[in-house]
Amino acid sequence: MTMTRFRLLVAAAALSLAGAFTTQAQTKRITTTQKKTVAKKPVAKKVAARPVTKTTVKTTVPVVPVLPALTAADASSALHEALTTSVANAVATGGAADGFNANADIRLATPPEAELVSTTLRTLRLGALVDNFEVALNRAAESAAAQAKPIFVNAIQNITFTDALGLLTTREPDAATVYLHEKTEPQLLAAFTPVLQQSLEQTGAVKLYADMVARYNKIPLVTKLNPSLTPYATQQTVNGLFALIAAEEGRIRMNPAARTSELLNRTFGRK
Repeated sequence: MTMTRFRLLVAAAALSLAGAFTTQAQTKRITTTQKKTVAKKPVAKKVAARPVTKTTVKTTVPVVPVLPALTAADASSALHEALTTSVANAVATGGAADGFNANADIRLATPPEAELVSTTLRTLRLGALVDNFEVALNRAAESAAAQAKPIFVNAIQNITFTDALGLLTTREPDAATVYLHEKTEPQLLAAFTPVLQQSLEQTGAVKLYADMVARYNKIPLVTKLNPSLTPYATQQTVNGLFALIAAEEGRIRMNPAARTSELLNRTFGRK
């Protein structure tokens, strides 16, 4: 082989090897560039789902108690109980100190047939005698009232309500008391008279009344009077007790706190 040919072969091999290195370098540059240009996609964070809270609106429906039908027997029992309770409270009120004397609605004054006696004595400056008599008269009413419960309760137990349902459901606050008064007044007066008579004597009302009438009858030219005290005092005391009983009945009808038993609540509490 000639030297010239050998040199040509070496030069060709060098060129071939240089081309190979150049191609490999370009390939690496392209690959690196591609890796740099490929953007990583952001990874979406998983957000925990919030629980859905359901708002529940509670609607309160009023419960209306269903009351059993009111019978005539229930009504009658309720009226008897209401009156008995009213009598007990009325007797406690009227029979207390100043139960009559300090209560302008039921206080007993000088009997109407002796009003002229009272007026005349006051004109003669004897008003203290009249005042003392009226106080004694009311003390007698209070003393008798304190003993009245058995008499009134017995009258209540013996009464028959012919229209118990009507009396119970009426709007009149004293309907049962009025009914009792109408049905039992004569018996009550007869039973109460001895009690009141004794009380009048014990408080001195009888003597004071006699003194008043005697002084009046001594006045010249006046018409002599001899009025009876017991019937008047008995009637007025009974009337006063009935007024207190009526007020107690009204409380039972209007005020639930005054109904002291299941029966009264069940019967008088109806709308």
